[in-house]
Amino acid sequence: MPRPRRGTSRRVLSERQRLGEQTEQLAAQLLQQAGFVILERNYRCRGGELDLVARRGATLVIAEVRLRSSDAFGGAAASITAAKRRRILHTTRHLLLYRPQLAALCVRFDALLAASAAGPIEWIQAAFTADGL
Repeated sequence: MPRPRRGTSRRVLSERQRLGEQTEQLAAQLLQQAGFVILERNYRCRGGELDLVARRGATLVIAEVRLRSSDAFGGAAASITAAKRRRILHTTRHLLLYRPQLAALCVRFDALLAASAAGPIEWIQAAFTADGL
C-alpha cells in the first residue's frame, strides 16, 4: 500500500496534545504582548525540541512551556528536570549553529507554566542558566 505524500495527511491530536498546543499559543501571546517576536515554534533536532524561541532587541528567549493540571508529581516547574534542561541546551546549540545570526544575542531560558490550558500562565524569566553556551 503506498504511503501518503508528505503534507497530505492530517495530524490527529490527542486531547493532551491539543491542550498543550493551546497552552503554547497562550504562552506565545504573552511573549508577544511583552514585545517579543516569535522566531520559532517547536524547533526540533535529533535529541530535543524548543517550544518557543523569541527575540526582543538583543535578547533571545528559549521558552519551555509546561502544562500540569496536578501538583501530584511536583507541578509544572518540577517537570523541567536536569535531563530536560540538558536536551534544551543541546537543541539550543543546534539552533545557534544553524542560525548563526542568533548566536550574537544574549540567550535566556524562561519557563512558562500553567495549571490549565486556559491559563493563567506563570512566567519565570531566567528559570535556569546554561554555563558554556
